[in-house]
Amino acid sequence: MNERIRQHFAASIDTKARAAELLATPIEDAAKRMTYALVGGHKILSCGNGGSAGDAQHFSSEMLNRFERERRGLPAIALTTDTSTLTSIANDYSYDQVFARQVRALGGPGDLLLAISTSGNSPNVVEAARAAHEQGMHVIALTGRGGGHLHDGLAHDDIEICVPSESTARIQEVHLLVIHCLCDLIDRQLFGEV
Repeated sequence: MNERIRQHFAASIDTKARAAELLATPIEDAAKRMTYALVGGHKILSCGNGGSAGDAQHFSSEMLNRFERERRGLPAIALTTDTSTLTSIANDYSYDQVFARQVRALGGPGDLLLAISTSGNSPNVVEAARAAHEQGMHVIALTGRGGGHLHDGLAHDDIEICVPSESTARIQEVHLLVIHCLCDLIDRQLFGEV
């Protein structure tokens, strides 16, 4: 078991090292885009399924409460948290629409959607990105495995942060690190150095 544990750590370290080389620029671009939206009085909506739902909520909580410094809360909404809304949309329409209908109701021009899918092929996340475009929103996509259908549906001025891995666990580990990078960079741009 000890060797298996070491293999997990080594694989995570390797994926993060490769990701650091490939993703520094899109992470920087995403942080700038998010900061610009927040300065303009806009909000960030986030969505995903399973572990990616947890990541969407994690991002939202870091924005609404605080990351590593005392500051005012920043407007962010995780579309994954309201079980009555999620189940009513899934029942009345389809599970593919659980985020898209919320985006159409809550999003507007200048807002952003943080769309998280390890495969890029989650139909409800793809539909949320489509709805965001209809609302005049930009999309920041956290993906892996080449980006899948979400990648294919992005507009030219959207930003994709695609983890260079096929492993769901490794992709999710990097997504969490990306979220922490975004939170740190947003705080520094809005509130200066600590």
